[in-house]
Amino acid sequence: MPWRRRRNRVSALEGGREEEAPPEAAAVPSALLTSPQQTEAAAERILLRGIFEIGRDSCDVVLSERALRWRPIQPERPAGDSQYDLLCKEEFIELKDIFSVKLKRRWSVKQQRSGTLLGITLFICLKKEQNKLKNSTLDLINLSEDHCDIWFRQFKKILAGFPNRPKSLKILLNPQSHKKEATQVYYQKVEPLLKLAGIKTDVTGSTNVLAHSLHGVPHVITATLHIIMGHVELVDVCTFSTAGKLLRFGFSAMFGFGGRTLALAEKYRWMSPNQRRDFAVVKALAKLKAEDCEISFLPFNSSDDVQERRAQGSPKSDCNDQWQMIQGQFLNVSIMAIPCLCSVAPRGLAPNTRLNNGSMALIIARNTSRPEFIKHLKRYASVKNQFNFPFVETYTVEEVKVHPRNNTGVYDPEEEEDETASENCFPWNVDGDLMEVASEVHIRLHPRLISLYGGSMEEINDSKVTSNCF
Repeated sequence: MPWRRRRNRVSALEGGREEEAPPEAAAVPSALLTSPQQTEAAAERILLRGIFEIGRDSCDVVLSERALRWRPIQPERPAGDSQYDLLCKEEFIELKDIFSVKLKRRWSVKQQRSGTLLGITLFICLKKEQNKLKNSTLDLINLSEDHCDIWFRQFKKILAGFPNRPKSLKILLNPQSHKKEATQVYYQKVEPLLKLAGIKTDVTGSTNVLAHSLHGVPHVITATLHIIMGHVELVDVCTFSTAGKLLRFGFSAMFGFGGRTLALAEKYRWMSPNQRRDFAVVKALAKLKAEDCEISFLPFNSSDDVQERRAQGSPKSDCNDQWQMIQGQFLNVSIMAIPCLCSVAPRGLAPNTRLNNGSMALIIARNTSRPEFIKHLKRYASVKNQFNFPFVETYTVEEVKVHPRNNTGVYDPEEEEDETASENCFPWNVDGDLMEVASEVHIRLHPRLISLYGGSMEEINDSKVTSNCF
């Protein structure tokens, strides 16, 4: 972060009157015009200028339309003094990274009303490694009530001007016993941040499963800050239907091994999530078998006119579109509209697709030996290409139809004790939810259908995550 942390002792410096910029302000002293960023800053209109203590330094602070900039105030030195230039290095934060502002006060037991004013505290969103975000603070110390009031009102006006930032949220919490930890995390970490940002919350119970992170970062503070900062991403969505009947919306699906594994895991809800996952994977591998399927798909057409037509609400296939068909014995079939980053696949289950590129990844694992299939699964946890096997095929598609050709692959309830799957139905794993269908499933992509809170994704190449079951 570009600023130094304040030390324990606060020595406040009272500033004089603020300098509100005239229509043609001489933006920044020439001593700062030494980099492209500073040159750009000089072109911005100055809103306020004043003196605050930041850290233990008295600083010349400039608030412009897009950033807050400051540099320590130093005695005059001869021109060209390199040590002077180093001490006066300008630091800044962008206004879009500020999500709240409060007046900083010191409270004591004897004070009945508001405490002694110390200055202003800015609450800031910072980027960390591996797509994580964190909240931090910057203290602008000044004891003048009038001085701080003008700056405080200006910051509040700026924060109110970000249109994507929500004013209120309805929070759905799962009341089931295995979700108690998530409820505790919400009240301890999420709700205080939302209140700090001035977002009203309406908390209700729900049996709906909360959406998983689209960016593969299991970090509740990051997800909360994306909402607070108003980071919005357009995301492709799939519809799942059978015999012309809509089953559900979703982002990803697995048929075969992925569906069987989830069906097994659903039987053991009393286990912890990690134990349940590993147990189900091992058990599904022990009874590994292929599905006899016919798969039809419409290859992705990246031409501009086709994409524009679909973006305008015409997702149906054109009569000139050429469907392709493959058939055989398949261990697993994956259809992914998003990369699906997760703890066991840091690069994603479909690393070559994106959130909103208008296409899906169709990944097919044909019948092979158990050891070879396990090698394929273990590749997901490394930086190696998980598709570099002769039995794995990948396609970039817009629509997919998966048609089981007989009932030999139906998940038999008698194979497992207390099996809850319906008879004559094939299990599907759709976004971590179990979907059971007895016939053909048609998956169709709808480009950029919804907007979700999230940020740009950075690829993680150095993650080393493995599953205990391997």
